[in-house]
Amino acid sequence: MKKYTFTKEERLCSKRWIDHLFDNGSSFIVYPFRMVYAQAPSELPYPVQTIISVSKRKFKKAVDRNYYKRRMREAYRLEKHNLYDFLTEHSLHLLLTIQYVGKEDLPFAEMQAKMKQMLLKLKNEIAKSDLGEGN
Repeated sequence: MKKYTFTKEERLCSKRWIDHLFDNGSSFIVYPFRMVYAQAPSELPYPVQTIISVSKRKFKKAVDRNYYKRRMREAYRLEKHNLYDFLTEHSLHLLLTIQYVGKEDLPFAEMQAKMKQMLLKLKNEIAKSDLGEGN
């Protein structure tokens, strides 16, 4: 049975790892999200540690930023199990940040579909670069 959780240990808080992510990471956009990812050492307790963020420049009110972060966390929580299965199968660990770059309000179903599409693209990017598949 899959566990649809998003615990404290799955959130990226370490300044050292955040710096590593933004210095050495790769990125891509699946509108309305931007993802930055980098490979992490295997000392992490979970296969992925994630930051979810919304721009203060685009959404001035904290209420709006919190609303989008809550919806993004929920979409990620429901769709991450496929990524976790892939990473544990290949013994990989990742650092991620998911940023909301859209300007408009999307229905949750559409946001969840885009999150699923983005995580699938991430799997493909990892397979191409780290595993040497699809060349």
